[in-house]
Amino acid sequence: MDVLITGGSGFIGSFVAERFHKEGHKIYIIDNLSTGRRENLTIPHKLYTLDVEDPKCDEVFQSVSPDVVIHLAAQVDVATSILRPQLDTQSNINGLVNMLQCAKKSGAGKFIFASSAAVYGKAEEIPLREDAPAEPLSPYGINKKMGEYYCAKWKEMYGLDTLCFRFSNVYGPRQGGRGEGGVVSIFAERIIEGRELTVYGDGGQTRDFIFVRDVVDAIYRGAMSGATGVYNLSTQSQTSVNRLLETLGKFAELPKIAYSEPRPGDIYHSSLDNSRVKKDLDWVPLYSIEEGLKLTYEWFREKTPDKADKPRERKASSVLWSRWIKPLAENLIAFAAVAVLAKTDLLFHSNIDFKLIYVILLGVVYGMRQSILSAVLASGLYFYESLSAGREWVSLLYDPESLFNVAIYLFFGFLVGFVVDRNKRTVKQTKTDLNVLREKYSFLKGIYSDTKSIKEQLQRQLIGSKDSIGRIYGIIRQLEKMEPEEVVTSSVGVLTEIMEAKRISVYSTNGSDYMRLLLHSYDTGFSLPKTMRLSDHPQLRDVALHGRMFVNRELTPDLPMFVAPVMQGDQVVALVSLHDPDFERLNLRYENLFKVCVELISGSLSRAFQYVGATRSDRFVGDTSVLQSAVFKQVLESKAAAKMQYNADYVLLGIEQGDEELKPVADRLTSALRDSDYLGMVDGELVLLLSNSSESDAAHVIHRLDRTGIRTRRISEEQLYG
Repeated sequence: MDVLITGGSGFIGSFVAERFHKEGHKIYIIDNLSTGRRENLTIPHKLYTLDVEDPKCDEVFQSVSPDVVIHLAAQVDVATSILRPQLDTQSNINGLVNMLQCAKKSGAGKFIFASSAAVYGKAEEIPLREDAPAEPLSPYGINKKMGEYYCAKWKEMYGLDTLCFRFSNVYGPRQGGRGEGGVVSIFAERIIEGRELTVYGDGGQTRDFIFVRDVVDAIYRGAMSGATGVYNLSTQSQTSVNRLLETLGKFAELPKIAYSEPRPGDIYHSSLDNSRVKKDLDWVPLYSIEEGLKLTYEWFREKTPDKADKPRERKASSVLWSRWIKPLAENLIAFAAVAVLAKTDLLFHSNIDFKLIYVILLGVVYGMRQSILSAVLASGLYFYESLSAGREWVSLLYDPESLFNVAIYLFFGFLVGFVVDRNKRTVKQTKTDLNVLREKYSFLKGIYSDTKSIKEQLQRQLIGSKDSIGRIYGIIRQLEKMEPEEVVTSSVGVLTEIMEAKRISVYSTNGSDYMRLLLHSYDTGFSLPKTMRLSDHPQLRDVALHGRMFVNRELTPDLPMFVAPVMQGDQVVALVSLHDPDFERLNLRYENLFKVCVELISGSLSRAFQYVGATRSDRFVGDTSVLQSAVFKQVLESKAAAKMQYNADYVLLGIEQGDEELKPVADRLTSALRDSDYLGMVDGELVLLLSNSSESDAAHVIHRLDRTGIRTRRISEEQLYG
């Protein structure tokens, strides 16, 4: 089974993934890794780093086609939901709706939603049952309740089985400091670090703490069951904060405990009734508070401290150096070099303005910030050089040449800086767009690889399955016969096997109001009339006249479910019927499969008739309708095979020809017989084969022929061929 878990790299999700993997299921995970950690999972899985509200999730669902979706991804901090309700709604409502829609479109069989005890709010009586009034106190609780409404509506509107678990205070290894059971992880970390523990209130407030592995067991049982709706998931017990600390004190020495004022909105007692989930899922919590806290504390004690903050500090220092300090230092060094050259009079004997070159170079290298600074410094150096040459300030301010030089420095400083900065912004935006495209390409490539892998796996499975191309080809090859009789016999077997149906019939038509039974599959209680009037069955008459397939959509009892014409050119030569298929097979695919099979039979029968026409001189005796001995023997073998497989009776009659010529006798016999009967010459004796006929049928034929002056006798194959 394919299981998709949102938030599967997080606290609860990683344990859920491990459980399903141990049970032999394939794991797919959607997680943006905002709180989840890659190292939480060591089992084989496929991770898609996406937000649950991202439209690209639809591509994941279409690729994976999960059987079960377990939606655990959420914004779980109540305080955050109060400060930033839009953020909570984006994740807990928009994300949920996106997952429900994706699950519905991909054909998922079950959707499990992680709700919360926060939907209840304050309550007078505990433990709380599922039908207790829901009056949430925070946007987090409101959105969880809204999530349950959405799940119920998706089941009502689209038939998606949804199961909502209202978690009490979940705790365990890998937990962060947020969420309803976060106090356990906070206490464990502070005890290990020797930091002061803060208790809000007197410590007598109670919570219904449940160990994460008990939660996972309930989720697994829910996925494997037909349960839907809303269930509390709890231990139905109350543990105070003081008892929590007391229990933790058994494993380690507690640091100083500080009691402070209760937080606004905190409820004093909380417990959920778990009787429904126990009964419907055959589930009970296995871990006591002591066992769970011990396992949790040991995990926190063994985990490696997070060193993530130091790289961030180094990164901030690196940015400050590269963006500000280094460019300014290099600018000042370059200016100092130009000033030194100016002071040594090396530049005064050159026609090149190195100050302008300095401004342009700094602009090209660093952009607007340093180019403007270099323009100002170059202007200052110009005034300094002029004053050193004995000129007055006033004359410099009115001298057009001085103002022109300063304007040139500032102009090129602004121009070069602007162009370079614009180009840098363009390059940066192009790189950003390129990274987005690369990310999208990488994502789609991953989807393509997964889809290709699944396709290859399905192809491998298909090769050995009942619908494999090789098997179907082997079945259809049975139709590659040159004798029409053999094609008819094979067609019943082909249809029985491909359509997985037990009742197939083939009737011949000759343009008259009658159709005659050629063959039908053998099944207990399945019998058909050997001759039928088309005028008594308008639906069948329409098929015979117009060559259109009939589907018994009204489920009329006396008619087959499907009837399709066998065509020879533009003429209907037979009707193939499928009777009483299993009801669950009545779909468009099954209908089209039957139509295609009958078209294959039509093609094979047309080739057989063409062969008969092309070999007529070798098949018949002279210009009569009497088959040569070898051909008649081949038809007889086909009849014997049909009798053995489908219990299709036939009768052989010897014709007393006397001194009469063969052609007149054959002509009289042909006019008196059915299209499905055969005349053959065996060892100089004329033999009549009555298809699909019993002894009583043969007696009627013998009597009818006797009245026309043709004498017959009943013979067996042993008598015929010795």
